[in-house]
Amino acid sequence: MNSKTDYFERYEAIAVVSSRMLSAARDALWNELMELQEEYRSLVDTLREVDSSVSLNEQDRLRKYDLIRQILADDAAIRDLVNPSVARLSAFFSARRPAHVLKELFGAR
Repeated sequence: MNSKTDYFERYEAIAVVSSRMLSAARDALWNELMELQEEYRSLVDTLREVDSSVSLNEQDRLRKYDLIRQILADDAAIRDLVNPSVARLSAFFSARRPAHVLKELFGAR
């Protein structure tokens, strides 16, 4: 991976795989999700090796951050689908102040 083009192709490939992982999780295709996770890890590992060696201008950084935001959004949605109890807790905490959450969860006064 020697050029920015290759660098961004790798980020875009990771974004595509994360989107496919989200679709698999939505359809409860757990075996497919596990296979896609392996592909995802492999792509991330190869990107990690060269991430710091690629020089990016402001436009490139914005493009990179947009791709990362998309990947992280997919990851969060996958986690919510894989573990519904975590999603319920997340919604519970975001809708209430911490003191009220503790009171409701533990009966604190």
